[in-house]
Amino acid sequence: MAFHRAHRKFGRRKNQRKALLKSLARSLALKGRIQTTEAKAKELRPFIEKLVTFGKKGDMASERLLVSRVGEKAGEKIAKEWANKYKDRAGGYTRITKLVRRAADGAPRAVIEFV
Repeated sequence: MAFHRAHRKFGRRKNQRKALLKSLARSLALKGRIQTTEAKAKELRPFIEKLVTFGKKGDMASERLLVSRVGEKAGEKIAKEWANKYKDRAGGYTRITKLVRRAADGAPRAVIEFV
């Protein structure tokens, strides 16, 4: 049984996993849609949705938290654009769509995008 397995490790150390999530979240915030592996998309979804929820608060502390987690440009875009777009929505800001497997190694791919 898979008890106490909340997050995927991706064969990386903790600081590398954090950097991976930060990079994916930054790309998604700036572009609105990215293509990645299915596992990375599923791990990114709760991370980015929590950031959008923080952005909806609109206070200085939330903006500083966003900047510290994803960088200045992406944090501002989440706080200004995405938070305003979803101000009346109670969660579920992203969508994961599965794609065909990657030809090189057969890894399952997916697109994660804002709804």
